[in-house]
Amino acid sequence: MAREELTRLTGNGNGECGQGDCPNVYRTASGSFVVQGDVSKAFTAPAGEGLVEIPEETLREAFRALGW
Repeated sequence: MAREELTRLTGNGNGECGQGDCPNVYRTASGSFVVQGDVSKAFTAPAGEGLVEIPEETLREAFRALGW
């Protein structure tokens, strides 16, 4: 899946986040979510899964974008 196929819910395109290099939340066409953030080593995820860490404000911004 290409980034262009996702709806970006966070980051307004200004400043450092404009290049897609910061924590973000995206929505897929099927309604699921893709989260971009720093790789976390909090615990070992099962095979085929990964852990990312994102700031609380990024989730709050995504919820506002969805009207939640």
